[in-house]
Amino acid sequence: MSDSEYKITDTQGKFMQVVRDGRKLNDADWTPGRLILSNRRLVLVGNGGKRTIPLSKVGKLGGRHDANQTVARVSGYVSLRFGKDVILVAAADHDEFELDLYRALLDQRVVLARHPAVAGGVVQDTEWEKGRLKVDDDALNLALQSGTFVELDLDDIGTVTSTERTVFDEKRLVLEAEHTEGSTSVQTHLSGSEQQCLVMESFLKKGEERSKADIDLSERENEVLMALYSGVSPFEIPTFLGMDVDDVEDIFERLVDLEVVEEVRIRREVALKPRGRNIASEAMNQQ
Repeated sequence: MSDSEYKITDTQGKFMQVVRDGRKLNDADWTPGRLILSNRRLVLVGNGGKRTIPLSKVGKLGGRHDANQTVARVSGYVSLRFGKDVILVAAADHDEFELDLYRALLDQRVVLARHPAVAGGVVQDTEWEKGRLKVDDDALNLALQSGTFVELDLDDIGTVTSTERTVFDEKRLVLEAEHTEGSTSVQTHLSGSEQQCLVMESFLKKGEERSKADIDLSERENEVLMALYSGVSPFEIPTFLGMDVDDVEDIFERLVDLEVVEEVRIRREVALKPRGRNIASEAMNQQ
C-alpha cells in the first residue's frame, strides 16, 4: 500500500460475479474467502486467487441483485457495479461491511451543496458552495465551507430524487434530499462526480425506503396532513379545516399509530414524520 492508502477492514465472507461484460451469469455461485477493504480498493481473496477492484472504478453501490436462487437465499449482501461487471459481496457482518464501503467511497470527499435549497415548500435564494462529507452509522453529514453543518439523518429522510440541473453554468447530476430542520421541511441539494452522486443516492435512499408505506387515508386525514405540511399549527387545524376538535384528535391518534406523525407533547401537538411528509407532498401534487 502507498503512504496515502490505509486498510479499513479485513474480514471473512463470500463473493460472486453475476454480470460479466454486460451478460448475466445464470450459473454463478458463491466463493468463500477474505474481504480486504482500503480507502483505495477492495480485494477479494479466494482459493482461486485474488481479484482487486479499484474503488475509483465502482460506478454504483446497490442492494439486492437476485440473479438466481443461490443468491436469493442470502439475506445480506451488497452489489458493486463497475464497468459492465457486477459482483456481489456478502460479509460475515453485512451491515458493518456495507457501512465501511460507504465510508471508503464518501468520507472526506468534497461535493457541492445548496442548503436549504427549499424550505417549507418555498425555493430559497441560497448559493452552491463546497462541503465535505462524512458517513456516520445512520447519517450523511456535510460540513459546508460557510461553516454550516448539515445532518441528513436516514430516519428523517422523506424523499430523494435525482435530476439534471445547471450548476456554475454546467449541466450536472443533482440529488434533492428532503428532510427536516426543527419542524420545517427542507431540501438539501447535492452535486458531485457521477460516482459520488450515485453512491450518495444509494445511501440516502436507505432512509427513503424506511419512510415508504402504502397507507390508505381518508380525504379528511389527507387534508390534515396537507395543513400540517403547509405549516398550520396542530392547534389551529380544527379552525383552519372547519372540523370538530374531537374529530381532529381522533385523526391525530390514527396518524400517530400509523407512524405518519409523532406526538411532540401531550394535548396533541404533533409533527410530521418522513412518511407523513411523503404522503402530504403527494396529496398536494394531486390537487
